[in-house]
Amino acid sequence: KTAEPDWIGEWTAIPNDPSFGQQWGLRNIGQTVNGAAGTFDADIDANQAWDTTTGSNTVIAAIVDSGMDYLHPDLAANMWVNTGEIAGNGIDDDNDGLVDDVNGYDFGSGDGDPMDFVGHGTHVGGIVGAVGNNGIGVSGVNWNVQLMALKIGTDHGGPTTSGAIAAINFAVSKGATVSNHSYTVTPTQALEDAIINAKANNHIVVVAAGNSSSNNDASPVYPANYPEDNIIAVAATDSNDALASFSS
Repeated sequence: KTAEPDWIGEWTAIPNDPSFGQQWGLRNIGQTVNGAAGTFDADIDANQAWDTTTGSNTVIAAIVDSGMDYLHPDLAANMWVNTGEIAGNGIDDDNDGLVDDVNGYDFGSGDGDPMDFVGHGTHVGGIVGAVGNNGIGVSGVNWNVQLMALKIGTDHGGPTTSGAIAAINFAVSKGATVSNHSYTVTPTQALEDAIINAKANNHIVVVAAGNSSSNNDASPVYPANYPEDNIIAVAATDSNDALASFSS
């Protein structure tokens, strides 16, 4: 007979979202997705992080992109709401120069409706903050968060530098602490100035490294290659923890 400690372990938070099993980037158990088998633990260990926190609805994350489907059943509950604005009344209630900027703003067309007709921004927003453990779709990295939809291109056009500048400044002015930028644009001093202003307000700018399979040190990509230290440039990896073939 032996006497041993009766150790107390830890629960591991696994959401009930039906497509979570395909999200190898969050939890990779070697599952096959799109015909390719992955490598165990080539992920961000999201389920271990969720044992500590699943996010916070006090955090505002701005998605600077093609807009967002703010009515999507897996996003609607996590959409940022501008409490100073009354929806649909055609009045600039909070006196910020923008009318009906309730869930964000469309800087591409200059109106208060950032609905996404491309799908890119909705996809990105879901990665950041699709409602977790709600039995619908996928799980965001943050189960709880405020997603601010900032559209910087027209419905069928690409992102504009002017839109990006306005979006960063808007996000900072409304209290967002982080913004995501999954696009590349031609560099301008005005865009860098917006990032510098964001830094002065403790705002983190997360940007894509690019999809050109190139070395950014040799072939700069913007906004990723601006020198400010509040920028986090992110490349892509595959389910075997290798640099994705398309990623800069």
